[in-house]
Amino acid sequence: MEGIAERTDTIGALINAYVASWPSARKQITPATQSQYRRYLEVVRDLWGNLPAEDLRPAHVEELMVKIGAVKPGRANNILYALRSMCSWARGPVGLLHTDPVHGVKTFESKGGHEPWTDDQLTFAEKNLAGMLRRAFFLARYTGQRASDIVRMGWTDVDGNTISLPQKKTGVRPVCPIFPELEAEMATWEKRPGPFLLQDSGKNTGKPVSPNQLWKEFDKYRDKHDELDGVVWHGLRANAVIRLRRAGYTGQQISDTIGMSVEMVERYSRHQDRVAAAQTVLSTYRERKL
Repeated sequence: MEGIAERTDTIGALINAYVASWPSARKQITPATQSQYRRYLEVVRDLWGNLPAEDLRPAHVEELMVKIGAVKPGRANNILYALRSMCSWARGPVGLLHTDPVHGVKTFESKGGHEPWTDDQLTFAEKNLAGMLRRAFFLARYTGQRASDIVRMGWTDVDGNTISLPQKKTGVRPVCPIFPELEAEMATWEKRPGPFLLQDSGKNTGKPVSPNQLWKEFDKYRDKHDELDGVVWHGLRANAVIRLRRAGYTGQQISDTIGMSVEMVERYSRHQDRVAAAQTVLSTYRERKL
């Protein structure tokens, strides 16, 4: 008796075909973006995997955006970005989709860059992360560098109490202070040639970690711990900016130490600046009342 042929016209099948197309795509999708798309397309698969692809409508996507965006607008936006990319590909020359289920669906307005990790998420990570992921967390949190840069950092990039290497994305070379929290953590690391981050499991144990591998390992860990739901490595870049802003440093000083434009520093700092302004007003008001 012949088996039942697997359907190829469903949302689930479309996701599989889209992911399978990445290695041969003319315009390559970065490993970090691939990891994010996989994560958020799984949300789509769980909801509509068996639905015929041509039956998905903007009203369905809008309803999902409203539901998720009411609590996590950033997560809703990420799902829409992944869907947009897949649908654009599917409606192109491959001809796997003839309707546009994301037409007219809008993202939620950004409040300025990636969302920083909450205090509870930072505390959870500091208490529970181990091995390579723990090193990556401390490097990202206290230097504010991207995942593509922290995987390249090593002892040869340390000069006294600073770490400096050109950023892979921009070529900018910030000079990152080694704050006491990072210094204490680094004191436990073996001084050896090569990058700080090495694979600590599997057949490639002891070999350098690529940005894609870092994302894969973090994705697996995050999926097992609801406390870290929605966080990304780039969010720690925002935490680094906010931390320095709270300490009273200027946008230019933060730009020099993190390698981020002053304009982006201001975007990440906007909320913190408002909080500081409110505290100043309150303090002045109380003094006048005395």
